[in-house]
Amino acid sequence: MRYHTRKMVKPEDLNSNNTLFGGRVLEWIDEEAALYTMIQLENKRVVTKFMSEINFVSSAIQGDIVEIGMDVVRFGKTSLIINCEVRNKLTRKTIIKVENITMVNLDENGKPTPHGKTKIEFVKDRLNEDLS
Repeated sequence: MRYHTRKMVKPEDLNSNNTLFGGRVLEWIDEEAALYTMIQLENKRVVTKFMSEINFVSSAIQGDIVEIGMDVVRFGKTSLIINCEVRNKLTRKTIIKVENITMVNLDENGKPTPHGKTKIEFVKDRLNEDLS
């Protein structure tokens, strides 16, 4: 699992139990999944199609630093399927897991379009290719 983003749990992120609101962490996951997919597919036109079962494992409280990890499960023809784990940065305790998030690559008309990708690529490697 590669962890890309960190968030600090602030008062506005809390529910009535003074723990991290599930809707807020799902918002963070959806945004991170979109960003991750945009970078992998080199296209800013992507949408979330499906999110599998969401497993809330533990909670976070105000002041906790959480990190969001993403990994590719599979490259589809027009999609990218990823999994996600959100964990406490300092304790490494899992807060939430999502096994499958399907992100779809779109063309300029908003229609699914093949992306031609088959493996994870890193921006640093693309930059090195451009310099060659």
